[in-house]
Amino acid sequence: MSTNSLQHLHKQLSYLSDTPLMPALFVGHGTPMNAIEDNEFAKKWIELGRELPQPQAILCVSAHWETRGTYVTAMETPKTIHDFYGFPRELYMQQYQAPGFPDLANDIKLNAQNFTIETDYEWGLDHGTWSVLKYFYPKANIPVLQLSIDYTKDMQYHYDLAQELMYLRRKGVLIIGSGNMIHNLRMLQVEGDDFNAQHGYDWAIELNNLFREKIELSDHRSLIHYKSLSKWTQLAMPTLDHYIPMIYALALQTKGEKADLFNDKIVAGALSMTSIIIH
Repeated sequence: MSTNSLQHLHKQLSYLSDTPLMPALFVGHGTPMNAIEDNEFAKKWIELGRELPQPQAILCVSAHWETRGTYVTAMETPKTIHDFYGFPRELYMQQYQAPGFPDLANDIKLNAQNFTIETDYEWGLDHGTWSVLKYFYPKANIPVLQLSIDYTKDMQYHYDLAQELMYLRRKGVLIIGSGNMIHNLRMLQVEGDDFNAQHGYDWAIELNNLFREKIELSDHRSLIHYKSLSKWTQLAMPTLDHYIPMIYALALQTKGEKADLFNDKIVAGALSMTSIIIH
């Protein structure tokens, strides 16, 4: 980035204070029921929310907003989206009424150097975002934006785009990828109403262990070129919408930063809750 670009960036983001490097997260959000259940995953999110530094804004890349092109929400008051069906009424009553941040959205658009990011005024906060943030920041008093996933692009594109957002971490912006690194809904084995019964197919366990190894080694290249990692990747990720948010989080890891795992479990046979905090 040129000196002129840096000066422009500083001017544009003058409403945000400079901060130490904020953590970055990938959260395995699992079933929407986690938004209303008192389970071990929700408890960990509450605990983590108490430990995280207070951000000035939150930017979330959710598995549940795929678009042609890349968009960032720019409305004053993003709506709570209930993008699921067949669940209890209590889940549809959930609201996460965090403010938006139009100025920041516009600056993200303007400061994109090698990518085109457009502003969006229609989407809001889907359950990949609010079902986690309601535990991290229950007061919903921190501005929240979502960045969409361009489903036409390859993994390297998403990794490179995420690296362009690194400057936000020094402006107090908490960046969160929300998905599940292993996610095959057709092969889920749900026991009664327990979406979080902890067991995994052999292939899911094997692949989750392999992903964990690559994450701990900061071997991002192998995770970008995931197809060559294992014969099980197509079975584990028949679609990539839930895997891509992890790539956004890993791309924000700087030299010397740790990638610590939490909620490292497989549920319902084919859903990995394994999550990452980079700090």
